[in-house]
Amino acid sequence: MISCDRCSQRAVIFQKYSGRHLCSRHFQEDVHRRVREVLRTYRIFGKSCRIAVAVSGGKDSSSLLSILHHLFSYREDVELLAVSVDEGIEGYRAKTLAAAASVAEELGVEHVVVSHQDEFGVTTDRLASGDHPQGPCSFCGVLRKGLLNKTARDLGADAVATGHNLDDEAQTVMLNYLKGDVDRLYRLRPKRAIAGMVPRIKPLSRIPEKEMGLYAIVQHIPFETAACPYIARAMRQEVKDVLNDLEANHPGTKYSIMRGFEKILDLQPPGSYEAVPCERCGEPSSDGVCASCRLLERVRGEESL
Repeated sequence: MISCDRCSQRAVIFQKYSGRHLCSRHFQEDVHRRVREVLRTYRIFGKSCRIAVAVSGGKDSSSLLSILHHLFSYREDVELLAVSVDEGIEGYRAKTLAAAASVAEELGVEHVVVSHQDEFGVTTDRLASGDHPQGPCSFCGVLRKGLLNKTARDLGADAVATGHNLDDEAQTVMLNYLKGDVDRLYRLRPKRAIAGMVPRIKPLSRIPEKEMGLYAIVQHIPFETAACPYIARAMRQEVKDVLNDLEANHPGTKYSIMRGFEKILDLQPPGSYEAVPCERCGEPSSDGVCASCRLLERVRGEESL
């Protein structure tokens, strides 16, 4: 039996990047410590606030809701709401929504479900069935992000908390590197004040994906393990595989990517992203028509041909 480096209990994890063996209790403390460190950078929990937690039903978002509930359940001035988006993916989303409802009910947190069909009149399955140059993940991500922001704003939330972990963040940075999209890299800067946009926070951004999976198992958090059927068609999956290979051979690579990204942010030139109301729906946009409306108009135009 391999013992925890901080006590005599059996270790449940060996962190290659830190060189530490940790037992269940000290692993939980380590996760919570890193979450608190990230939360402090947002400077919103020192006052009364309402947080909309995006809960898909997977290990990350379900664990995030559980962690935030654990950290703030004693605070009467901090309110948590669980928000789930039904993108319309048959045979998949119903299972994850059930898992999201289960963890919210167990914690006594209000759970709100919204859908692409009700808001936009389309589903991801319908978009994926068309002959579009973009993959379904591109369509789905744009619509989901816009609907999540609108829902959080309608609920009076001060911030939206998402379950993006270290792997997700490193993949996003690398995708933008590979596409040469420097402007989008700068938009990833946290705490951007944009009219109509509810600030986003990512409390799990310093925790690797595998550790979040272990955390959910160790803490007996209900979550759905099924993967979205469209993920294999996304470039992100290829980037994920490459980064996992690099991390296995060179522990700490993902943390290094994020440290380099933070240095790039410090080089951002003067000026900021300006948002104006969308001419179609009124949601925030960069040039008068938001990404969701542009996407829907293009899809409907293609379908009418």
